[in-house]
This record gives sequence, C-alpha cells and structure tokens, in this order.
Amino acid sequence: MSAEGTSRPPTVSAARRRDVIDALRRGAVPENGLDLLATGLGRFETALDAELDAVVSGASVFKAVRGEYGSGKTFFTRWLGERAKRRNFAVAEIQVSETETPLHKLETVYRRLTERLGTSSFPPSALRPVVDAWFYALEEDALAAGCSEDQLPEEVERLLAARLSEVSRHAPSFAAALRGYRAALTTGDETTAAAVLAWLGGQPNVAAAARRSAGVRGDLDHFGALGFLQGLLTVLRDSGHAGLFLVLDEVETLQRVRSDARDKALNALRQLIDEVHSGRFPGLYLVITGTPAFYDGQQGVQRLAPLAQRLATDFTTDPRFDNPRAVQLRLPGFTRDSLVGLGATIRDLYADGADSSNRIKKLADDAYIADLADAVGGALGGKVGVAPRLFLKKLVGDVLDRIDQFDDFDPRQHYQLTVSSQELTTAERNLAAAGSADDIDLEL
Repeated sequence: MSAEGTSRPPTVSAARRRDVIDALRRGAVPENGLDLLATGLGRFETALDAELDAVVSGASVFKAVRGEYGSGKTFFTRWLGERAKRRNFAVAEIQVSETETPLHKLETVYRRLTERLGTSSFPPSALRPVVDAWFYALEEDALAAGCSEDQLPEEVERLLAARLSEVSRHAPSFAAALRGYRAALTTGDETTAAAVLAWLGGQPNVAAAARRSAGVRGDLDHFGALGFLQGLLTVLRDSGHAGLFLVLDEVETLQRVRSDARDKALNALRQLIDEVHSGRFPGLYLVITGTPAFYDGQQGVQRLAPLAQRLATDFTTDPRFDNPRAVQLRLPGFTRDSLVGLGATIRDLYADGADSSNRIKKLADDAYIADLADAVGGALGGKVGVAPRLFLKKLVGDVLDRIDQFDDFDPRQHYQLTVSSQELTTAERNLAAAGSADDIDLEL
C-alpha cells in the first residue's frame, strides 16, 4: 500500500459513511464502501477489471493474494468484491479453518459458499432468491418462445434439462433437487421445498422424506461439490448474474493442521486451480489469500510440487514492478506514511458527516494522526505493517468520537493511548512490546 490519496467521491451518503465508520470503530474491515478508503490500489485496477470483464464473457480466473498480517488482504479482496458486485457478480467470502471449513472437504467449502452467497440485491444467504429468479427466467424464456400457459410446466422442465445438461454429466442430483424444489413449491409444501433447497446448498442431515420426494439420496460429498459448484454457476448466469466472485480467506491456516489433512487440502487446492484453468467453471473468479510463509514455506505450498509450480511468481524485483496480471499478487503492507495517509482519509470522511467538522480537523490534524500512528506501532513492537486495524479502531473510537461529542475534549491533553492485551488479535499480541500481561500505557 502507498501513501497516495483515495479517489473517494465528493459526496458520500450518510448510510455508507455510517457503515464504514461503525466497522472501523469495532476494529473490523467494512463490508461495503471500501472504495472510500482504498489507498495504493490504483496500480491493480486496470488488470483486475480486465479479468472481471473476461469472467463476464465466460472465462474463469484464479488469483492468489499474498501479504503479511495487517497488509490488507481482507480489505483487498472485499474491495475487489465490491468492484465485482458492481458488475452484477454474486459474491461469497469463506474463512478457511480446520474445524469449520477444512479445505480438504470441498463439500464443506461448497456449503459455506451457499451460506455466504450474496448479491447486490440480497444479503447472504441469497441462494433461494437466486434459484427463484432462475425459475422465473426459465418461465419468461418459455413464454417468449410462444409457449402457452398450459404447456409452461413441460417447457420449463425441458429448458431445465437443457441448461443443466453439462452439469448433469457430473452431478445429476443437482438438477433432480431443483425439480424437487419446484414440485414442492407447486403443491404448496413449503417445508419440503425449504428442506430440498437446503440439501441443494450442501446442508447435511436433511430429512429423508424430503430427499425421497426430490429423488436424491445421502449427503453431498467431496467430488459432488465440484459438480454442484458448476451447477450453481449455471443458475447464476441464467438468472441474470455476471458470475461468481469467491474468496477463500486465510488459507495459511493449512500449515497448522495435521500433515495428512494438510496434504489433502493442498491437493484439493491444486485440483480447484486445474479445474478453473480447464474452463470447467465459466463465470468464476476464485481468490485465495495467505501469508508469504504459506506460499514459500515447506509446510505450505512448497510441500506439493505441482501446486508450487502453478503458483510460482517472481517477486525478486522492486515491488513497484510487480505484475498485476500474474497468478500471485503481493501486498507489501503499510508504511508509516501510508498509515498516516489512511488515518487522514478516515478523519476527513468522519468530519464530513459530523456536526463539529472543523474541530475534528483541527484537533486531529495530520501531525496528531502521525503521533498516534507512531504510538500504536510502538505498542506492537514497532511493526507498523500490522498496526492498521488497531490504529483505526483507536482513531475512530477513542479520538474522533470524543472530539465530536465533547466540546472541551483535546486528545493531546485528555487522551492517553492504552493498549490492552484483551483487544489484540493473536498476531498483534505476539508482537506487542509488553513485558507482562499488564496494559501498555504510552504518552502522546
């Protein structure tokens, strides 16, 4: 990230500003409005927008993002997801974890995908609205082709079979479940319809009666998940969506699982990459994120030579000349200057919607923001690169909120930075320059 300013629009709605500020106050990455905060991402825009446009045209793309903790990987993927959503992509972000979403079990990954599936019109889970829109599109296509109302059910069935013909070669139960869902809706059996749709979304332990009514059996398995993903992409495309933007976040957690599970997960990742590049998933933009240790270390990608070959990217040159078209992107992380620049951007965004705008800009001027950035970095062992989350949380919740609410509050006189171990993440805690578990008090 660089210290260059953002290109946020001159006017921002109160709702967008509130969403961004509220998230930063909690120490979280905002779900929306990331274009208001983006710094240093301009060099990626042309190449990534071209890839999104290619996916709209039926291509598929795989991208790996690398960066140390605090370098902005989650911010980057959500920023790119917003750009995808503006092109009418459906979007899903999945946190890879050993217990909740193990990568070597693709059926679990698919289930999390359907749970977190969102669109510009519907928040997660948008699976049911997407499926309903698909059946509506089939009906409209049938009527436009001259089908009568009496012939509509048969024509919709014919179109369903035709649109899913390729999917049915690998996962015939996907089409069967869709038929079962529609049949249950037609008879007014909402309970069965919901159960069948849950099974279609990869949920386990669906009632046997519902599965029998749809003509499907058992639960989704590892290999069937790829066929179901293919089917979901078809449904998304035919219901008017440009594609699916899918993020597998924190893939570096694979380094901490048992060796047998790690090897299976790395092979599953290799399989996913090969399937994307083979053209099996038109309309898919798949992104993974991880630390440099995951990509370069022997407990990560390098453990599986074929995977290492697919992700190999030259990072020996100056980061300024990194190729944004490469399979792997490097986020170099924050410097002191870029952190101060981001703080100034947040201050201005906050001030634009505050009653005491002039006081905020005067008391939290650039010099004060620089001092706060230095203090937070010092509390984390001088690691400025991992400071953004905590820095923005302190800036918004401890400083700007108080200036806005209390007329006599001056952060240089009345605020002393306190960093408690309880408010730090594990990575931040490991870097905190503390001699004990006590709070760290720093004078500004």
